[in-house]
Amino acid sequence: MGDEYPSLFRSEQMSLVQLFIPTEVAHDTVAELGELGNVQFKDLNPTINPFQRSFVGEIRRFEDMARRVRFFASQIEKEPDAIPIRPLRDSAPLITVGPSAAHTIDELDVTLAEHESRVLQMNESYKILSERTRELLEARHVLKETAVFFDKAEVQQTDIRTSFDDSSAPLLQHDDRENQYSSAVQFDLEFVAGTIDRARIPTFERVLWRVLRGNLYMNHTDIVEPFVDPVTGLETRKNVFIIFAHGDALLAKIRKVAESMGATLYPIDANADKRSESLREVTTRLEDLQIVLYNTGANRRSELTRIAENLARWQDVVRKEKMIYEAMNLFNYDVRRKTLVAEGWCPTRDITMIQLALRHATEESGTNVVPILQDLRTNKTPPTFNRTNKFTEGFQAIMDSYGIATYQESPSHSFFAVMFGDIRSRYHHSPLLPCYMIINERKWAKMDLGEVSNQTFTGRYIILLMGLFSIYTGLMYNDIFSKSLHIWHSGWDLPDGNGTVVGVPNGHVYPFGLDPAWHGADNGLVFTNSYKMKMAVVLGVIHMTFALCLQLPNHIKFKRPLDIYANFIPQMIFLQSIFGYLVICIMYKWSIDWTKQSTGPPSLLNMLIAMFLSPGTVDPATQLYPGQGIVQVILLLLALVCVPWMLCMKPYFQWKEMQNIQGQGYVGLGHHDGPRESSDEVLEIEEEGNGRVIVEEMEEEHEQHDFGEVVIHQVIHTIEFCLGCISHTASYLRLWALSLAHAQLSEVLWSMTLEGVLGMTGLTGIIALVLMVAFWFSLTVFILCLMEGLSAFLHALRLHWVEANSKHYQGEGYVRDIPERRPSISFSDLNSFTPLSFAKLDEKD
Repeated sequence: MGDEYPSLFRSEQMSLVQLFIPTEVAHDTVAELGELGNVQFKDLNPTINPFQRSFVGEIRRFEDMARRVRFFASQIEKEPDAIPIRPLRDSAPLITVGPSAAHTIDELDVTLAEHESRVLQMNESYKILSERTRELLEARHVLKETAVFFDKAEVQQTDIRTSFDDSSAPLLQHDDRENQYSSAVQFDLEFVAGTIDRARIPTFERVLWRVLRGNLYMNHTDIVEPFVDPVTGLETRKNVFIIFAHGDALLAKIRKVAESMGATLYPIDANADKRSESLREVTTRLEDLQIVLYNTGANRRSELTRIAENLARWQDVVRKEKMIYEAMNLFNYDVRRKTLVAEGWCPTRDITMIQLALRHATEESGTNVVPILQDLRTNKTPPTFNRTNKFTEGFQAIMDSYGIATYQESPSHSFFAVMFGDIRSRYHHSPLLPCYMIINERKWAKMDLGEVSNQTFTGRYIILLMGLFSIYTGLMYNDIFSKSLHIWHSGWDLPDGNGTVVGVPNGHVYPFGLDPAWHGADNGLVFTNSYKMKMAVVLGVIHMTFALCLQLPNHIKFKRPLDIYANFIPQMIFLQSIFGYLVICIMYKWSIDWTKQSTGPPSLLNMLIAMFLSPGTVDPATQLYPGQGIVQVILLLLALVCVPWMLCMKPYFQWKEMQNIQGQGYVGLGHHDGPRESSDEVLEIEEEGNGRVIVEEMEEEHEQHDFGEVVIHQVIHTIEFCLGCISHTASYLRLWALSLAHAQLSEVLWSMTLEGVLGMTGLTGIIALVLMVAFWFSLTVFILCLMEGLSAFLHALRLHWVEANSKHYQGEGYVRDIPERRPSISFSDLNSFTPLSFAKLDEKD
């Protein structure tokens, strides 16, 4: 397949394009390219401070508009009764391109400013009215509670006087004089009343006791209704207090302490009639103020409702316009031509679409000046772009998390589902949940699912395939609910008898999967243990061989024949001479009927160890096949020869190439001390606006590697591969370990829950069965499906990233050039080709 056609095995072919955009159509052109979403602009002004660029004023203007829009959104969110925001798809779009674009933006700016002014004014009025309402409420509570206190005190004073006998009469000689005053004055004390935060009452009492040395009388009571702050929405609970003391000095101290602790003091008259008059006046004012407060809140809500009708499209326009001018700040201004010069990467097959978009932008703007697109020739490595769909985006996200692939490098492939050997576990969890997600994916794609749920939704096809492959593996292991399926005729007959009986072959062969006769056998665990362990080794070697084979298309694509002869071929020989030989021995051992052989089946692990410790020597009692010693010696010699082959061949040929280059008189750029000499062609290209491209190409082309670095890199690569073949093969045994652990855990759950109640009868048996089924199902879902499913995914991901990718994957690609100083636009946290695209606005939000 030609390079112009993308495929699953190559990233898109990219082109570096240059745009000459007249200033009068620059905005509409960038807007059209943003809607298209396939051009990744380069920063042509990396040395210019972001605050000194051409369109800083416009960006600040839209930042201020964005601030107003965020303010409106926050005000709508604070409303106790939710105000619906009209979705963007149901709103009439604002036309921000064409001749009337500037007028539309000016009107939007004025509209946002007017709405902000009105909302701020209403907020301020509402805040002031709320404060006054709170003060009047507190004053009413203080008047009511002090009236109650004085009424109680008057009743108690009357009761005390009527209880005296005649002998105490001389003490009451001033009764007539005192009765002409109010009951409060009879105490000959003055008081201070107010409200204070309930949490500060104990501290308030202790401070007053110490400051006044106990010369006071204090009473307080709770206010039942909480006070709500109109700005923060926090509730505050307060108490009404009244403090009696004698003398102006003590009262002044009480007022200072109360004010320092945030209390609010209210002037309360000692006369009961005046207190009643004040209470009526406060109640009347409070009723009027509450009516005004309600009307203000209703008007504010009406204003926010009108704003909510247009908020979504305002947000969309402001974000797009800001994104447009941030992209235009990356361009260079050609003073002579009065045009903006832009450079960027785009998929090669999308150039025609970009040209159509440029022509459409010219037509929309109402001018006849068409932007010019020029395809630049460059040796600079383009960014990596893999075009994905809803099925492949999950797999690509996993690969991008490991590392961005080198430009047009063959990607790796996933490897899942062997760790579970149970039809039930994945049937309950994996296929049903992702199938439900896939059926409702259009609806779910528009919802805010949260971080964890969104990751699960993105990987719905991965989970589906994991479940289907796990069901296949469960059929191969013949395991469901820790029981076996008798689909076909078993190959063993178990004779009747007491105690241990030995199965007798009946001539049948179970066509697929494990024979059900092994389930429940005394030696069943030993058999399945050996079977799964060998299966893990076989699958691991096949997977590593496949990953190693992916080197070949990369070497052919990038024209690296030396890597084929110096790396791929010796690595393949090394891997197959040891571990490929082990896989063949496993298959050969499985194919022999050892009951008809004179010797027993040999231990393959001991055979592999003896292959290195005593090459050429094979014990006849443990011999697997004739001529085994000679074959193992040859394979061992091939493996040993491959080590110096990988170690020395590539550095030697690279050293010869360096010698040939230096022998022809060429030296590095660093060895030349004279002035730079440029050809007329280069100067002409720089004059045409390609100077930035030429400088980047020269920086990349003249990057040199010392021969010592080449040798060190090759030594590390050789050691890593040789040791990795051993450790990675052992690492694949996790397939066996997790499958075995899952099977045992499944069997334990069955035996500890359902097995004990299946034989029970009657009502008790029915109740016990229902309870145990619920308990068993809960443990199955949360432990076997969720916890073990996540564990299997992580282990499989490790095998995919470490054991497989280390054999071929370079992962030296990049997303885009990101200078140290940039405007506020940032794509550095994305893991794919990052063009200017309005479709990513929701993701950035």
